[in-house]
Amino acid sequence: MQKIENWIGVLVVKYRWFLAIGLFCFSMFAASGMQFLTFSNDSRMFFSKDNPQLQALEELEKTYTQVENVFYILIPKSGTIFEKKSLAALEFLTNEGWKIPYSSRVDSLSNYQHTQAFEDDLMVADLIRDAESLSDADIATIKQIATTEPMLLHSLVDKKGSVTAVNINIIKPNDQKSYDIKKINKAALDLKELMESKYPFLDIYLTGGVMIDVAFGEAPERDMKALIPIMFGFLLLLILLSLRSVFATFATLTVIILSTITGLGIAGWLGIVLTPASANAPVIILTLAVADSIHILVTVFYQMRIGTDKKEAIRDSIRTNLQPVLITSISTAIGFMTMNFSDAPPFRDLGNIVALGVLAAFIYSVFFMPALMAILPIKVTKQEKDLKANRPFTLLANFVIKRRTPIFWTMLAAILFTSSGIAKIHLNDDFIKYFDHSYDFRIASDISAEHLAGLEIIDWDLNAGEEGGINDPKYLQTVEDFANWFREQPEVRHVYSITDIMKRLNQNMHGDDPAFYQIPKERNLAAQYLLLYEMNLPFGLDLNNRINVDKSSTRLTVSTPNIGTAGVLSLERRGRAWLEVHSPAMNTFGSGLSIIFSYISERNIRSMLKGSVIALILISLIMIAALRDLKLGLLSLLPNLTPALMAFGVWGLVVGQVGLAVSVMIAMTLGIVVDDTVHFLSKYQRARNEHGMNAEDAVRYAFTTVGTAIWVTTLALVGGFTVLAFSGFQINSHMGSMTTLTIVFALILDFFFLPTLLLKLEGSK
Repeated sequence: MQKIENWIGVLVVKYRWFLAIGLFCFSMFAASGMQFLTFSNDSRMFFSKDNPQLQALEELEKTYTQVENVFYILIPKSGTIFEKKSLAALEFLTNEGWKIPYSSRVDSLSNYQHTQAFEDDLMVADLIRDAESLSDADIATIKQIATTEPMLLHSLVDKKGSVTAVNINIIKPNDQKSYDIKKINKAALDLKELMESKYPFLDIYLTGGVMIDVAFGEAPERDMKALIPIMFGFLLLLILLSLRSVFATFATLTVIILSTITGLGIAGWLGIVLTPASANAPVIILTLAVADSIHILVTVFYQMRIGTDKKEAIRDSIRTNLQPVLITSISTAIGFMTMNFSDAPPFRDLGNIVALGVLAAFIYSVFFMPALMAILPIKVTKQEKDLKANRPFTLLANFVIKRRTPIFWTMLAAILFTSSGIAKIHLNDDFIKYFDHSYDFRIASDISAEHLAGLEIIDWDLNAGEEGGINDPKYLQTVEDFANWFREQPEVRHVYSITDIMKRLNQNMHGDDPAFYQIPKERNLAAQYLLLYEMNLPFGLDLNNRINVDKSSTRLTVSTPNIGTAGVLSLERRGRAWLEVHSPAMNTFGSGLSIIFSYISERNIRSMLKGSVIALILISLIMIAALRDLKLGLLSLLPNLTPALMAFGVWGLVVGQVGLAVSVMIAMTLGIVVDDTVHFLSKYQRARNEHGMNAEDAVRYAFTTVGTAIWVTTLALVGGFTVLAFSGFQINSHMGSMTTLTIVFALILDFFFLPTLLLKLEGSK
């Protein structure tokens, strides 16, 4: 290995111009693939095609049409919607809602199809018509109907009558390329602005599935504009202060830029689609690419300060750093590549892009950057005094060596205490809270959850088992009982069931007698009532979204006010248990976007545990092979694996819940934290084997030769991921926070736990 390291050092210095120009041209070719990068803002991007919950949802949508929605919330400043001007505004918005692109249905109090008996006829008409001409008595009647009708209460109006909503269904065409979500969003926002100018006495909020998808597209754009410049500025300042050389800073920045554009460019050539999660790749690559360059440059400047010629210093730096830099690069790449075990495609793409960037950073750090340094006119002031004796890390080394026993037991106690917090972690997520309150739709969604049904929905496809079976009174009664059971659950805000329509029709056909507000007793009557009702419905307000074509099944929708994935899963499982007991033939799984988001964290953690185990095994084998020492290789597992456990423990003690973002953390950080451990152990081993030092002197040698580089690279990593923690997108924010916490623990362990562990195991040699 030493022959290869020496040979590469000689090659880099000798062919510096060829390597610098050749690798720069390669980076430009790789970066040209960025033109092929595309971006997806579909909220379903987090689910693989073989995800069983996604498949169930798509099957449900094939039966009852696939739709997204735009959801307007209207809050009159007067405190009531039931006044002429507010009802007129509602009527106007309902009519204008049909003009939004791809709209297939508009539901509001205004066009709610109210039924009533007129002699022997069934009258079906809009609840509100020509609002400006309504009398006080008319408005009082409308209020009484709206606030007592199960299909409206908590869905489109609250109990007080102070908040109402207009829901616009947006149907997605089969040809997804023709679906222009930006056009829909613009039309929805334009209509909101028109309403605000025309009706200033209303507070208007906008949310819904379309707005969520738009926010998924907006999140990475915001992060790139705000976070990358901050990150780049921080790295520039850090490198300049630590290396104190403009040329070295220029060389390092060139490496991290080339590494980033190479990773993104190759991703473009491979056809990878960027998403809000994978769009973090540039920030992560920028951060990780610093480490290799810093380790090599710190050694170069150290050698030059003690009088070594620049070219010889470069050769010596490559000789001493090639092995640890190679190990850390491969380990980091393995850690990110095991994210391919994730059940969420965006995390797979993130892992692959970062792995490509890390491997590119290795090539540029070992070949391009030293070649560039050999070309640039770098001068370093020679220092005659003993550099080691005055280094802060010599003092730290002496402190650790002198107090090794209390430090060891203190660190062990800290590890056990922090890791114990893992027991307090529970799985929970809330995809609405992926976005902070800087997003208007998040504010609107919170208002919807407070006053109306909320956006967390469970759909049940209840099959009657035969064509026309939904008219069977026994089937209808089971559906009614199921709906009523849900209404008794504390977390349920609204239930939409076809039985509410059937009960009202039965009452209408018996002279509006309240005693007949019940399921029809005979199947043929139920079929006739439903046929009569459907024949009177206007275009766009049919029951195709509730009843399948051959009338063998109906859709029951349960809405909850943002109870999180744990709450949704609990409710869905209880619903299945109810069906299993009361109607085994009808037993099915709940479906909907809330359900698949609820299952993804659980599925992802299971799949990522496999990835983490494989990453741990591979990295351990690499460490043992590289160090050529079984004991040191196995010992390195403790400071490599423990930081993630400590971070999860602290997260459990402080936050308590783990969601989709945090589920990939062990595999992702395992490769990152290897960096410091590898460099410390390689210098320790070099001191033992090449210089014949005892354990204490070898620890001191490791501190003084690599301590500065470890400190600077850790600052760079902490800075990069801390910047990411300020993202308004929760997945990115939690990922940044947890990674930062892990890296900080890794530094503490490498400076205090690892040396004392080495002294305990090898101090007698």
